[in-house]
Amino acid sequence: MATFTDDDLSGSSFERVLLNGATFTRTRFLDATFRTVNFSGATIRGAALQGVRMSGVELFDVVIDGDLHNTVVNGVDIAPLVEAELDRRMPDRTLLKPTDARGYVTAWDMLERRWAETLEHARTLPESELHRSVAGEWSFIQTLRHLNFASAAWIGRMVLGIESPFHPLDLPWDEAPLTVEIPGDRDATPSLDEVLAIRAERQAMVRGVIEALTDEQLDSTVSRTGPGWPQEENFPIRECLHIVLFEEWEHRLFAERDLAALQAEPAEALEPAALEPAAEAS
Repeated sequence: MATFTDDDLSGSSFERVLLNGATFTRTRFLDATFRTVNFSGATIRGAALQGVRMSGVELFDVVIDGDLHNTVVNGVDIAPLVEAELDRRMPDRTLLKPTDARGYVTAWDMLERRWAETLEHARTLPESELHRSVAGEWSFIQTLRHLNFASAAWIGRMVLGIESPFHPLDLPWDEAPLTVEIPGDRDATPSLDEVLAIRAERQAMVRGVIEALTDEQLDSTVSRTGPGWPQEENFPIRECLHIVLFEEWEHRLFAERDLAALQAEPAEALEPAALEPAAEAS
């Protein structure tokens, strides 16, 4: 089979071409046009779909997990409908949108309580299970490593100004440009206690920032443009905090989903070889 690596095929035309089972990684389809194509059974992860227009499509048995903004289906913006339904199903979710400094303390209290429940659930499984992937997604321990990365990036670096806040066991999103400044050993297998020791430090760091926060600081911005990641200029502190809150919330839901699957399914049903590793962007 043909392999294309670091090739520029911009402007190419494919007609009556079979690409069944093909893999596209770090591939750009900017302004591409797809007509009379069949994406049945396709898996799309870590994709940016801003400005995409689809017409004459058939969407049956489709599952979408992601951020929805101005997502119009048959003339209806479904994003607010989805948000309202999620809030109805999970009332604690409304705490993730605080309007003042005190609200962030309330939200963080809730997240720590929820994660304590999830950790108690995880400890009912053998630790080897916590290193297992469900359908190509991060394992439970990898999820904790990623949350350690997120808090280091958005609180340690952006809010506190720590130039290099990461631990070697931190795990960024899968498409991250790994550098000296950004660790990312996806294959590392630290023990749960090793990762939890780092997590305890990070949780204390976040709590310290949130408890000292004032409404005036909440409305201020920070700039971090030196080597490392993130590199942002005049970035709202409020947004840094929101990112961490939603990372903690969403990944706990994923973790609970996968822990339930680990308890219910045999190993061979959980790790289909055809799936690429899950994508995650902070």
